[in-house]
Amino acid sequence: MRTYFHVDMDAFFVSVEELFDPSLKGKPVVVGGRPNERGVVSAASYAARKFGVHSAMPLRTAYKLCPQAIFVEGHRGRYLDYSQKVFAVLQKFSPQVEMASIDEAYLDLTGTERLHGPPLSAAHRLHGMVKQATDLNCSIGAATSRLVAKIASDQAKPNGVLWIVPGEEAEFLAPLDVRKIPGVGKVTERNLHACGIRKVGDLAALDAAFLDERFGKWGLALAGKARGEDAGGWFDGEVGDRSEPKSISHEHTFSVDTNESGALDAMLVRLAEMVARRLRDHHLFARTLQIKLRYSDFSTFTRAKTLDRATQIDTELAEAARALFHKAWTGKPIRLIGVYAQSLVADEGQTNLLDEEKTARWRKTLEAVDRIRDKYGDTTVSLAAGLTAGFRARVHENPENLPGKDPRKKD
Repeated sequence: MRTYFHVDMDAFFVSVEELFDPSLKGKPVVVGGRPNERGVVSAASYAARKFGVHSAMPLRTAYKLCPQAIFVEGHRGRYLDYSQKVFAVLQKFSPQVEMASIDEAYLDLTGTERLHGPPLSAAHRLHGMVKQATDLNCSIGAATSRLVAKIASDQAKPNGVLWIVPGEEAEFLAPLDVRKIPGVGKVTERNLHACGIRKVGDLAALDAAFLDERFGKWGLALAGKARGEDAGGWFDGEVGDRSEPKSISHEHTFSVDTNESGALDAMLVRLAEMVARRLRDHHLFARTLQIKLRYSDFSTFTRAKTLDRATQIDTELAEAARALFHKAWTGKPIRLIGVYAQSLVADEGQTNLLDEEKTARWRKTLEAVDRIRDKYGDTTVSLAAGLTAGFRARVHENPENLPGKDPRKKD
C-alpha cells in the first residue's frame, strides 16, 4: 500500500513577506501589485480572505472588497529562496520529492514506516521540521494516493495535518464539493451541476460509462478521482519522474493594452529569448513554436507553426514568433502576448552544411552570452530587437526552474 504526503505552504507569499516585515502580521495583506494596477492577486493573508479576497482575483476587485488591505508588489527572489529551504527539508525526509509549484510538494513515503513511524506521526514530525527550518507554517495531507493527500492538505488548512486512514478515502471525499477535485474548474463544475452532480459522492455514484459518454476521457478520469485514485493529469507517473518539461513558455500582460507594433515586436523577441535560454538549460530543442494573443475584450487566440528543424536559437524562435504574430494580429490593442516552445526533442536533427555553419556560430555566441547572464542576470545581454521590451515577471507566475528541477543545479 502506498503512502503519499502533500505539503502545502500556508499563504506562502504573504508569510514570507511577514518574515521581512513583522508589522504585516495579522493584517489584511494582498501580494501581487498595487490596487490601481492591472494584474491579479498572487496571495492574500487570512485576514484579507475574510473579506472575500482570493488568489487570481483582479487587484482592483480586491481593493473594492478590502480597501484597507496592504498591497505588496512581492519579491520573487525571496519566495524562491524559501521554496529551496522547504525543499531541502523535504529531501531529508524522503528521496522521492516533487515540487508541484513554488509552495507545494508531493512526497512518496511508501516503505518508510520503520524510519519515520506511522503516517500521522511522520506528518507531524515533518510539519515541525518545516516550521523549525523556515519559521513558516504549512499544511500536510497524508493518504494512499496523491489526489486524496492534496485534498486532505487543503482540508487541514491552516497549519494542520490530516491523515486519511486507508479504506476511508470514499467516505472522506463524498461530502465535499466537486470543485475540491484537482482539475475541476468553473466550466467543469458548471457542467457537472447541470447533470445534478454537486458533491464528490454524487460523482462516485455515477456509472463510468455515463461519464465517458458525457465528458470523454476526462469523464473516466473524474470517475477515478471520485474514488480517490490518482487518475489523469498531474497524477500520471510516479513522484519525481517528470525531470524534463513537456513545453516551455513565457507570457506577458501589458500594463496598458497596446497596438504599437514596435512594442509588440520587442516583447515577442524578449519572450522568445527567455524561452530559448530555458531550452538550452534543459538541453532540449523545439519542433513547434506557438504564440498566444489576448485582446482587450479578453478574446484569446493561439497560432502554432512546425519549424523546418528543431531549434534552441534565440533569433530563430524570435523570427518564427514574429511571423506568426503579424499573420494573426488584427491590429487591435493587445492585452497579453505569449511564446511557447512545444514538441520538445533531445536533438535538432539533420541540418544542411550552410545551416550547420550558421548554427555553430550562434551556439558559440550564446554559450558566452549564457555565462554572462548566469553571472550578472538574464537582462544584461539581449537581442537588439528586444531591448525596449519592459518585461516584468509577475509574482503569481511560478518560476521556471523550481527546486529539484533547475537543470543548472543538476550534477
